[in-house]
Amino acid sequence: MPTEGYLGVSPAELSDAGLLRELATLHETRHDTFRHGSDDALTNHTRRTDELEREYLRRHPNREVDPHRVRG
Repeated sequence: MPTEGYLGVSPAELSDAGLLRELATLHETRHDTFRHGSDDALTNHTRRTDELEREYLRRHPNREVDPHRVRG
């Protein structure tokens, strides 16, 4: 159920393809939002990214992990 101030479709309602598409868009726009977005824009971007990433991890708890990838 959407909450006050909620932006976008609930991550749980997105198809796998829709979830990946939303994540790709947010990851592509992160740098510009960080550098040039208002405080509200950055807060919303961070919240939405977190929501979508948590949903992805919920759906794919055994995602492919590269053991050599140790940095963020």
